[in-house]
Amino acid sequence: MTPSVLALPGPLSAFDGPSFDGDWYTEVTDLARRNTWANGAVDAYTTYGVLLFGVLLAAAWWSARHTGGRAMAATLCAPVTIAAALAVNAALKSVVAEARPCRALPHAFTVEPCPAASDYSFPSNHSAMAGAVAMAVLLINWRLGVLAAAAALLMAASRVYVGVHYPHDVIIGLAIGTTVVLAGYAALRNIALRLLDTLTRTPLRPLLTTTAPAPAVAS
Repeated sequence: MTPSVLALPGPLSAFDGPSFDGDWYTEVTDLARRNTWANGAVDAYTTYGVLLFGVLLAAAWWSARHTGGRAMAATLCAPVTIAAALAVNAALKSVVAEARPCRALPHAFTVEPCPAASDYSFPSNHSAMAGAVAMAVLLINWRLGVLAAAAALLMAASRVYVGVHYPHDVIIGLAIGTTVVLAGYAALRNIALRLLDTLTRTPLRPLLTTTAPAPAVAS
């Protein structure tokens, strides 16, 4: 995608992003201005990297089939807690209504086109998703979780680099994603363990464990 320079000054939102870290945002986007050779790769990751998180979550589920117990319980919790994290993030975004930095700051350099004025900046949806999936994967399989955490940090950084978020947008997005998933797992873990025990007695057993069912005891 061809980089662009936007000059879209407008009213600052109720949440005054530039006063927090507008200078930091400008420093990061100036890197993109000077290093256009990297912009295509970063833009591709920030756009399609979400697929990587789906792959990591699927890999974590596959590993949990061999581990069972707490790992599979965390797998069962993951869809609910990740959805909850995205819902919390979306609700906060609509309440704060922070203008995108490429609209609030004149002459902001962006790799991606600046989103519509109604598409608010704080917190970052991409970062919340990445943080939520990373925490969910970490609860299932710590090795995959380390990889997911690195991918989440890279996703958050890419959102600033391409010019569509302030640093505080992505930091809070990551925090919301990880916190909601961790709290949700703590609240749902025992329910998930009971549900797991029930589901392993059904035809869904192969999706949940690789162990064979215990043989019936003759009376």
